[in-house]
Amino acid sequence: MTATNECDVFSNPSYRYAASRNILYKKGKKIEVFASFDYRLHYVDEWWKQLYGESEGKGTHSIFPASCDFSTDLHSMGQLIQEGERNLFETFLVVENTDNRCVIPESPENTDNLNYLSGKQMDYVNRKAYEATREAHFEGGVPNSTIFVPERSTFCLGQIFYFFEKAVAISAYLFGANPFNQPGVEAYKQKMFRLLGKPGA
Repeated sequence: MTATNECDVFSNPSYRYAASRNILYKKGKKIEVFASFDYRLHYVDEWWKQLYGESEGKGTHSIFPASCDFSTDLHSMGQLIQEGERNLFETFLVVENTDNRCVIPESPENTDNLNYLSGKQMDYVNRKAYEATREAHFEGGVPNSTIFVPERSTFCLGQIFYFFEKAVAISAYLFGANPFNQPGVEAYKQKMFRLLGKPGA
């Protein structure tokens, strides 16, 4: 993943991501589900949700940002995504080279009937879960795309931040919103200050 090609609008991945969201919105997709298959990316997902909600959520044109931790949420939210109202699309964040080398052991009794997984690494199982989810949801009518990150490192984390911060600015402008303010947040703050008795509120 790279988001540093400033000149070519058509090949810059940040611009393409922003444009694809706008196209999907015009086709009735009002919710974006941002999902990863590594619990260590949970707070990246949460940061993304805050970034898009705060930057884009102004006026009457915006996409509701939701995040999921897969495969945990596949047993709950996955049902809605697979067969619920066709008003959403997905973006997956996948780390290509992980350090989750835990090998699944064999159970002598095989009481859970999972010995077919013995000897496989958890990152391999997670990768297959991602591939199966992407395919099943797409076949169920949910458009999806994937952002691949080479590895889990500080450099790649910086690339992720840069990618989405650039993309959200373009996306918000496409919706006619200023991505750099948050007037709606101030409404509840002022009421809260007054209810708490803050002087001058």
